[in-house]
Amino acid sequence: MDMLFNRIAKEMGIKVDQVSNTIKLLDEGSTVPFIARYRKEVTENLDETNILKISEMINYLRNLEIRKEEVIRLIDEQGKLTEELQKQILAAEKLQVVEDLYFPYKKKRKTKADLAKEQGLEPLAEKIYLFKSLDELEKEAKSYLNEEVESIEKALEGAKLIVAQNLSETPEYRERIREEMLKKASIQSKKSKKAEELDQKLVYKDYYEYVEPISKALSHRILALNRGENEGILSVSLIFQELDRENIERYLLKEFDNRELNGIHKEIIKDSLDRLILPSIEREVRNILTEKSEDEAILVFKENLKNLLMQPPLDEKNILALDPGYRTGCKVAVIDKNGFFRENTVFYLVKAMHHENQLKDAERKMIDLIEKYSIDIIVIGNGTASRETESFVAEVLKKVKKDVKYIIGNEAGASIYSASKIAVEEFPDLDVTVRGAISIGRRIQDPLAELVKIDPKSIGVGMYQHDVNQKRLDQSLTEVIELVVNNIGVNLNTASWALLSYVSGIKKTVAKNIVDYRKENGNFKNRKELLKVKGLGAKAYEQMAGFLVIIDGENTLDNTIIHPESYKIAEQVLNSVNLSLKSYKEDLNGAKEILKSFNPDKFAVENEFGIATVKDIYEALIKERRDPRESIQKPILKSDILNIENLQPGMELEGTVRNVVKFGAFIDIGLKNDALLHISEISDKFIDDPSKVLSVGQIIKVKIKDIDKERERVGLTKKGL
Repeated sequence: MDMLFNRIAKEMGIKVDQVSNTIKLLDEGSTVPFIARYRKEVTENLDETNILKISEMINYLRNLEIRKEEVIRLIDEQGKLTEELQKQILAAEKLQVVEDLYFPYKKKRKTKADLAKEQGLEPLAEKIYLFKSLDELEKEAKSYLNEEVESIEKALEGAKLIVAQNLSETPEYRERIREEMLKKASIQSKKSKKAEELDQKLVYKDYYEYVEPISKALSHRILALNRGENEGILSVSLIFQELDRENIERYLLKEFDNRELNGIHKEIIKDSLDRLILPSIEREVRNILTEKSEDEAILVFKENLKNLLMQPPLDEKNILALDPGYRTGCKVAVIDKNGFFRENTVFYLVKAMHHENQLKDAERKMIDLIEKYSIDIIVIGNGTASRETESFVAEVLKKVKKDVKYIIGNEAGASIYSASKIAVEEFPDLDVTVRGAISIGRRIQDPLAELVKIDPKSIGVGMYQHDVNQKRLDQSLTEVIELVVNNIGVNLNTASWALLSYVSGIKKTVAKNIVDYRKENGNFKNRKELLKVKGLGAKAYEQMAGFLVIIDGENTLDNTIIHPESYKIAEQVLNSVNLSLKSYKEDLNGAKEILKSFNPDKFAVENEFGIATVKDIYEALIKERRDPRESIQKPILKSDILNIENLQPGMELEGTVRNVVKFGAFIDIGLKNDALLHISEISDKFIDDPSKVLSVGQIIKVKIKDIDKERERVGLTKKGL
């Protein structure tokens, strides 16, 4: 185990003790957020990113050790395990090396080479390496003739098949050829015979005749090729340049010393490459490319999701939420400033589809609802008929005295939420369409609280999310949500069970039990009361308590990030400046002024407390508990509409970043479709990754670069701004 700790520490550039102490905490059931915030002395201030990295690495290395043991056992059962082979397996630092060593012993379909071995031709195959001339080899082959091996030609053919298979199973050769392929091969695609039938919208047109070096192929292209291949539209393969292929053949030829038999040796090498090595290595390289591309896609998705969840809430706003539609009308929900649903109706407001009386009725209803509920913001879902709805809303707002703004909200996943169990629990008497409108509206009031109710893959801030490894994606996105939720903190007395389930140490069943307890007993008065919740034990309480706040509880410390295990230290801090919990609560401003004279370092040393813990307690006591989202730009609110006909190249606008991908970002500038800001247009300087300078929810200035009115596409640039 020490060897694993040393390896992780070396790779991460940190101390071995930091690694071993962190892994011990993880093994004991501590969560990443808990360790990062409340065990700083133990880890020496490692943050969430480092702790997650340690967790990932130790899991990989432990699984590697398990696989080594399994491979050794499987080879030993075949009676083929040597001391040297066992040493090689145990010394392997990568899973691929272990698999290469195991490859010759893997149970596979019986091959022609295996049949040749059964016919007794293996000793002859070994002599192909040794004989000086073809005459000697043919003379030797005569001694292997029998009922199954009827001729010298058949004997030599069997021997060559055995050598070709041995070459293909040699770990050293496989590793070298795999590396060469990753460095020098190209990936190519061509349209399949069924392409015209299956790709009528020409989604994959760019890949009908496509060739690119593997080393330059970007992740989104690899995933696009994979999808096109899976859909039967593309034929994808890897190709070597002739010179690179010849270099590999020369490399393998070194296996044979005798130049007199070069012809036979080259024949064997060509057969081994064409029939065995290259097809096998190509599959492995395709898997490596796919895995790397999936990792990058998941990283992009994680970053986008984090930024989306961190969007600032527009709380204390009365919302009129609109879920647009054509035939069935626009579903409407009123949500008051506290997030409670008040009323729902339907507007028929699309001029091209609904008659004059319906339009007038929709206008009257909208004005009535705005006045009745003192609406502050109208939220319009960005799906079908959203721009027609926006046009209608913009016209109505000109007739309203109150200052009402509107915003186009992302409705991705609203339909999934509306049919979910949690939606049914929240609104059992409402239709799914109304629940969807409520979700759209609440996302503006508090994005985090609402979006955690939806499968993150359905939120619409990634690319190819349904093509990547779903287990890894789910795990990664769950980690992101947990880190955001615990960073912000959760109000114990108002949070839904969906939000609570992402808090450190809380499982879904316990989250539901917390809500049930709240319904039966009223609001929690203190954090300790959590221990009365069914299924919630001491360990879970330890992990969760500091992330759950009670705003008007019995103990004022329950509304801070101070962990209950440190309450006594907090009281000692207060006592050291002649304050008590009671006086601190009664005169917060005065107490904070007095606390300015407190010296955390001196106090920690004198009382033998951890300096990091004392500093965190002091910060929590002297500063107001602030939502970290407050420092982020609020979304753009509008009062009038923008049409593509109004745009001209060179026009400057403000827009909201909706999605960041490897080749650029999609920006909402108020049109039906988000405009593309290509990576090459993000800056006057070279940018290799859009996520380094742009994030979901960010409000940026852009300039219209080009307009394609027929396809309703707009290209943007930030150059010169």
